[in-house]
Amino acid sequence: MVLNNKEINRLKKKYKDSLKEMEHYDNTFEKLWGRERVDLTLDKKVIVKLKKIKEKTGKPMSRIVEEAIIKI
Repeated sequence: MVLNNKEINRLKKKYKDSLKEMEHYDNTFEKLWGRERVDLTLDKKVIVKLKKIKEKTGKPMSRIVEEAIIKI
């Protein structure tokens, strides 16, 4: 299958994030996909708020924190 420049550019745009992750892995051998456990120290008020959001949404606290960081 031969791809023209238009198709190549479309695929580059569509898979831009994946290509960046693979390039990072080629350079550093560090995977940017998957999940990794880390320790965080949070204010007790924030933890209480996270627990309330967790009960309301049914999402784990780690996902709530992750989504909030991604929005930044």
